[in-house]
Amino acid sequence: MKKHSSLLLTLFVLLSPLGALAQGAPQAFSLQQSIDYALQNRLSLKMARNQQDIDKAKVGEIRAMGLPQINGNAEVGNNFIQQKTLFDPSSFGGAPSELDPFVITPEQVASGQPIVLNPTYSQPEPQPSTGLQAISFVQPYNGSLTITGSQLLFDGSYLIGLKAAKTYTELSRKTTEQNEIDVVEQVTKAYYSVLVSRERMELLNQNLNRLDTLLKQTQVMFDNGVAEKLDVDRLRVTYNNLKVEKQKTERLLILGEDLLKFQMGMPQREQITLTDSLSEVQVDMAKTNRNGFNYSNRIEYSVLETQRDLAMLNLRNIRSGYLPKLYLNARYGYIGVGSTFSDVMNIRAGQDNTTDRNYFDFGYVGLQLQLPIFDGLRKHYQVQQSRLTLENAKLGFESLEQGIDLELEQASTDLTNSLDVLASQRENLELAEEIARVSKIKFQEGVGSNLEVVTAETDLRQAQTNYYAAMYDALIAKVNLDKATGTLLTK
Repeated sequence: MKKHSSLLLTLFVLLSPLGALAQGAPQAFSLQQSIDYALQNRLSLKMARNQQDIDKAKVGEIRAMGLPQINGNAEVGNNFIQQKTLFDPSSFGGAPSELDPFVITPEQVASGQPIVLNPTYSQPEPQPSTGLQAISFVQPYNGSLTITGSQLLFDGSYLIGLKAAKTYTELSRKTTEQNEIDVVEQVTKAYYSVLVSRERMELLNQNLNRLDTLLKQTQVMFDNGVAEKLDVDRLRVTYNNLKVEKQKTERLLILGEDLLKFQMGMPQREQITLTDSLSEVQVDMAKTNRNGFNYSNRIEYSVLETQRDLAMLNLRNIRSGYLPKLYLNARYGYIGVGSTFSDVMNIRAGQDNTTDRNYFDFGYVGLQLQLPIFDGLRKHYQVQQSRLTLENAKLGFESLEQGIDLELEQASTDLTNSLDVLASQRENLELAEEIARVSKIKFQEGVGSNLEVVTAETDLRQAQTNYYAAMYDALIAKVNLDKATGTLLTK
């Protein structure tokens, strides 16, 4: 009985809204897990990978140009206006000779002797020339069945294109990697933002609890005539302001989590919780350095190298346009005629058919050589453009290196300054906490004023705000330096 009751209770929980809520429990993510999730589910990255597959397919399309091209063709047509040509019958000589009449007599037949005939011919009188006559050699219907094949034997542009295919695929891969680095940067900054807001929320709760206790103690002191109503009112104003600040921080924390889910590619309806802490991040911050930096660590530099290689191949491709092209062509098929549609559709062929054959086969194989002679200097100007594009790509290295140097210096300086500010704000926070603690004790012992307590609490909240603002700035500066050194995403 107990077993059945337990089963029913479990079923009820699963089917109830509470069970649905349990099934939709928040998912826990560390920073690395958030990055991994984003790399798999971010829609922009899915589109970038689709584009990478598109580029691979384009490479296959180019490669297919060098494979045999085979096509089949079937056609039936009606020559409803038959083509004619002029024909002169006199060009084939005069009229033929005519056989003279002869007679076999009954006596010859009755004699029983062999009858010998000696035919004679006479030339008719010449007829006047009729001139040219229009005749047609075309049947009303014709049809054809043909298969053609072509094989590229030599094309300089095609050979260069095959070399560029691998480079083009590499560029597509690096572009996708560049998008992944951008996503890692966005997810990391959003994750740090939630961590900072969460830590600040915990401190606000502690402040509210401490201030609530102090307010209640001061109310008791006022009820006993030890404190003034002004002391209670001041603390209540401070308490109310702190509640409003907590509500604002709660909304910002929810908004920060929504932003993190967006950067991860996670549906907004999903719940999320973070497992990392700021203390772990602070330890990692000290490990960031610029030792052993190489420009090739930056994906932008690597992309520029690939673009330069493509520019060089493009120049070679244009120059190869001056080379000839060689093709192997072949055709085989049947062509037939008929006086009616049904006649032409009734295919009669074959070498052994010599009576009513209406389809005859044909075949051709040959080499085709295309030799460029003059194109109006089109390729000449294309070469000029390609040379300048290659020159710009080479100049881009110097410009990019200068930009990377400045970015490294700026990111390193920002991180150093942020760490100095963070250390200073941490010390100020500790001092503000101590001042607030001492002011509360002095007020409770009757040797301090309520105004001193309120001022200390206000200074403490400001110190906390400054500390977490400095913490966030330091985290962002760390991310920027990791990106500048090319270590934000390592595979």
